[in-house]
Amino acid sequence: MKPIWCFSALLLLLLPTPCRGGNILVFPIEGSHWINMDVLLQALHSRGHSVTIVRSSKSWYIKEKAPYFNTYTVHAERAFDQQFITKIVMDVIEHERGSLPIMDVLHMTVGMFGMFLDAHAAVGEYVSAMLGDQELMRTMEESKFDMVLTDPCWGGGVILAKYLNLPLVYNVRWLIAGEAHLAVAPSPLSYIPITGSGYTDHMTFFQRVANVGLHLVTQAQKHMVQRQIYQPICDKYLGPGNNFNDIMLEADIWLMRVDYVFEFPRPTMPNVVYIGGFQCKPAKPLPEDLEEFVQSSGEHGFIIMSTGTFVSALPADVANEVAAAFAKLPQKVIWRHKGERPATLGNNTLLVDWMPQNDLLGHPKIKLFVAHGGTNGVQEAIYHGVPVVGLPLFFDQYDNLLRLKERGAATLLSIKTVDKDENFLKAIQDVLTEPSYSMNMQRLSRLHRDTPVKPLDNALFWIEFVMRHKGAAHLRTESYRMPWYSYHSVDVFLFLVGAVLLVLFTIVIVIRCLCTAVCKRKVKRD
Repeated sequence: MKPIWCFSALLLLLLPTPCRGGNILVFPIEGSHWINMDVLLQALHSRGHSVTIVRSSKSWYIKEKAPYFNTYTVHAERAFDQQFITKIVMDVIEHERGSLPIMDVLHMTVGMFGMFLDAHAAVGEYVSAMLGDQELMRTMEESKFDMVLTDPCWGGGVILAKYLNLPLVYNVRWLIAGEAHLAVAPSPLSYIPITGSGYTDHMTFFQRVANVGLHLVTQAQKHMVQRQIYQPICDKYLGPGNNFNDIMLEADIWLMRVDYVFEFPRPTMPNVVYIGGFQCKPAKPLPEDLEEFVQSSGEHGFIIMSTGTFVSALPADVANEVAAAFAKLPQKVIWRHKGERPATLGNNTLLVDWMPQNDLLGHPKIKLFVAHGGTNGVQEAIYHGVPVVGLPLFFDQYDNLLRLKERGAATLLSIKTVDKDENFLKAIQDVLTEPSYSMNMQRLSRLHRDTPVKPLDNALFWIEFVMRHKGAAHLRTESYRMPWYSYHSVDVFLFLVGAVLLVLFTIVIVIRCLCTAVCKRKVKRD
């Protein structure tokens, strides 16, 4: 019998097994957004799914060839590229260093809107080039994709999913011009701060006034971008009756890149899945040269500093102040800096073009993270329990770091004050010597990790759920189809007020008529 069993086992091994892998079309965006999308794509590939990416010919992050995805490359005349981003960032930094706080807000919300609109216009041209390529679109249709995965910070993936009539999943935090919750979930402005306000969920009356004003500005910007850039594309390629805003809100699942260890509590929806920190993972061993450097720090440990994907170097005077502060510390420092070597750089500081940030944050000798406040870096700091000195530069970074500060895990500086009165050195020494910062961040780390399902596994489950069931319409609210006055029951309120006034008016008329009748009888008797 043994040869028969052996033959049977061998036959089973050689027989093809049914594959349940899905066919996923991805419309990503560049920069740090691509870094976390890439983590998701590698995980999907490892589970047997086929991944195909739509990329621009001018892409600087997304490569044309990779072992875990295929690509469609769309020829683009211009792109939202690194040069464009760098120009915006340096403009923001220089403006902030020489202006009053109110001018910073005006510059971010009004002054930069032209550049913001131009960036979306470049994306719109890219999307039009893609949809106008009939051979490419025919290839996509014939590929029988199961779903579209996109980051809706730009509107291209939304339109592509509708064009191909495919289920849609978001890897999301931003939606055109605002935080995604504001579009999909009830968002009372009395305790939900608008990004850019610098407020927490405890606001004074005048802060609430400013919060509402900022919300109106960002909503106006969003609607202007939709009307000028994306709606004409919908009209041309999807036909009349397809409103871009409605299409955008029809997504089946919103994989939200935050969790409530980081975010302030707020209302949510059943198709919003929280995956904050999904890109975080246990630290791997460092390269030999870095490991030797951090081990040389002895009992003092080491500090890392990064200003993110888009900022390779700080202004020269700021960089010199930062280097001088580092030189006075007993800790070793690893600083991602591509600019000119600061004249004040100390022997304890190592400048690098790139560093394995996650692995350094997970090293037992790490003491502090000097961070610009990007979502990826903030989540990695929480995951590994490393306190932060925040140096926000633009966009949502101040608000991200403010959430850590409110929980006692970080301190904040601004770019305009970092080079004054040794503020930077004092902030670092304060976090290093005050145990509460480390204790509070370690507490956040324990809360973040204490979940029944890992964030990445949760994201993969819901992506596969959408493929299995051809969407998740049963989780999607239809409230987005309602006009604003119906959504907020303004029409019901006015109707009820009108009904009450009508009843009161009727009662007054009846009483007046009765009084008049009684008075007439009395006059006749007299």
